[in-house]
Amino acid sequence: MAEQRTPHDLPDVSGLSVAVLGGTGDQGRGLALRLAMAGHRVVIGSRSRERAQTAADELGEGLPVVGDENAAAARGCDVVVVAVPWDGHRALLESLAGDLAGKLVVDCVNPLGFDSKGPYALDVPEGSAAQQAEALLPDSRVVAAFHHVSAVVLLDPGVEEVDLDVLVLGDDRDATNTVRALAARIPGVRGIYGGRLRNAHQVEALTANIIAVNRRYKAHAGLRITDV
Repeated sequence: MAEQRTPHDLPDVSGLSVAVLGGTGDQGRGLALRLAMAGHRVVIGSRSRERAQTAADELGEGLPVVGDENAAAARGCDVVVVAVPWDGHRALLESLAGDLAGKLVVDCVNPLGFDSKGPYALDVPEGSAAQQAEALLPDSRVVAAFHHVSAVVLLDPGVEEVDLDVLVLGDDRDATNTVRALAARIPGVRGIYGGRLRNAHQVEALTANIIAVNRRYKAHAGLRITDV
């Protein structure tokens, strides 16, 4: 009998554990919540284990989610999501390069600035946050994903299905397929391959446009890719 595969020939990732570094922030907590609801063991990472555990406890009882220090969270999981603020991105990854060696690292950080005219993309010497992660983590497999997911939607228990496509970028096809499949574990979400990691800049920068849309229309907009 032919092997049964998920849509677009994605791997089974149901047994993977996920660390979310920066998981005490809204985006990190939202991703942690949805992945835990999908049955993944999730570890929220923070500089403070106590703060991380408090964030995990606030997500609700009965979910497979705990808190720990960033380094321990990274070492103890199969996939590591980086969801820290941009201004702490470089320092965190430099400090965890050894702990992240051999890991699949998913960078969802958006280098944005804000002024009286609204959000705008910042210049990154390496090209993008994801490329900075790649440069700082030579022994990790770096993938860019989850840039345009509304934290408000993720954290809203009344939203049963998240109406969104997640663009996934990277140079390792097995790694991007894994992250696409992980995204699809969230009901309503599809993980769509979006190109090589060198194209991450425009995906990160597009977040400024999404924020502008949401402010103008008082919405929590996301992206859908047609004809795929």
